[in-house]
Amino acid sequence: MHYICSIIETKQTKMTFLEFKDKMFDLACFNIYQVYAWQSDFDRNNLTRWLKKGYLVRLRQGYFAFSEYRNRPDYSLYFANRIYRPSYISLHTALAFYGMIPEAIVQITGVTSLKTASFRNDFGEYSYHNIKENLMFGYELKPMTDSRTIQFATPEKALLDLLYLYPFYDSEQELEDLRLDEAYLHDDLNKNLLADYCVGFQSKALDCRVKLLFKTYDL
Repeated sequence: MHYICSIIETKQTKMTFLEFKDKMFDLACFNIYQVYAWQSDFDRNNLTRWLKKGYLVRLRQGYFAFSEYRNRPDYSLYFANRIYRPSYISLHTALAFYGMIPEAIVQITGVTSLKTASFRNDFGEYSYHNIKENLMFGYELKPMTDSRTIQFATPEKALLDLLYLYPFYDSEQELEDLRLDEAYLHDDLNKNLLADYCVGFQSKALDCRVKLLFKTYDL
């Protein structure tokens, strides 16, 4: 009798999950408030059970994704925008994406007007650096799979974010150690746009680092 009840309970749990998945799957990732908006009496213990079974992945406290998305390209980047907002991908991740630095990037790096934070989950390591709200500009929506978009810094803004947030890049040696791709800097970097963005920072220290960058790489 106990065995029969266990089978019935398992089937009910699976049916409940299938109903849940049918409703939430297209969101790719979701937070607990979206679940309650759909079903106000939702039993949060379901999420714990589905996490243990491997149906779901916890992205951060209160944020989840369906495990199937681990096998789809670009979603580790897409989730970076979704689990900590407002934010956009910048710094080393963006520079590597554009081919401006040679290193393989372990963390997915972004900037945010929220406090500095980091998260680790099955999709990767996420690191967010705080900047002032008025500096949340210079990013664009890049298309990805499934007709979604990712908020990504332009090459110029990613470079400025780096120089602004990492003040130790204040000597020719430190800038040379970045090993920026000189062909990209000379042929592809929009120097006028970079100068316009730099004005928006209103930072004398950044102005000095940009001038030093131009001198170091003979721009």
